[in-house]
Amino acid sequence: MIEVLVVDDDTRVARVNAAYVEKVPGFHVAGEAHSALEALAAVERLPRLDLILLDHYLPDRTGLEVVGEMRRRGLQTDVIMVTAARDVSTVQAAMRQGALQYLVKPFAFAGLRAKLEAYAQLRRTLDGGGEAEQAEVDRIFGALSAPSEPGLPKGHSPTTAELVRQCLLKADGPLSAQEIAERTGVSRQTAQRYLKLLERTGRAVLTLKYGEAGRPEHRYAWATRA
Repeated sequence: MIEVLVVDDDTRVARVNAAYVEKVPGFHVAGEAHSALEALAAVERLPRLDLILLDHYLPDRTGLEVVGEMRRRGLQTDVIMVTAARDVSTVQAAMRQGALQYLVKPFAFAGLRAKLEAYAQLRRTLDGGGEAEQAEVDRIFGALSAPSEPGLPKGHSPTTAELVRQCLLKADGPLSAQEIAERTGVSRQTAQRYLKLLERTGRAVLTLKYGEAGRPEHRYAWATRA
């Protein structure tokens, strides 16, 4: 079992990412952290930790600073960056710090699963030990080349999908399409279309609220175990 620490400053996002990890065979969430201080303490504390899913934007230090501090302390736990940071300088710095993968938010379960499965393949390849010919070296480096996350259906915007996703994540309870529209600035029809997509893919849960007229109102909540 590959033990994983999930680090994200947003507790709800951390729970969602942890739920994603638990759905991938062979992986187990050893803990969650929501700051650089908590992350470093968890790495020191947990007796067996293989991998960290690390956000870059943390309240006290950046994720890359966490990686640098880990290496200074002699902690060699593997790292996959899971962050909204898209600038090339951050991506380059992550490579130089030794991050094995870099997953850009927003992403669906399939995107994270691909990265984790590639990491598991790398572990299996390295566990063989011994010496490596060029072909074996190529397989080791190629093990990290996970396929990209499948795109959204035709006619759907990643930016709008993320708006709706964040709205559901931050909500205290289920929301209607009209409420999503008011909070995000998209039309009610657009909100409804994206909500239906999230429900079909198992990332949102649909509930019905009956009013005095008898017609049920469709309300949606983020599926934390999706």
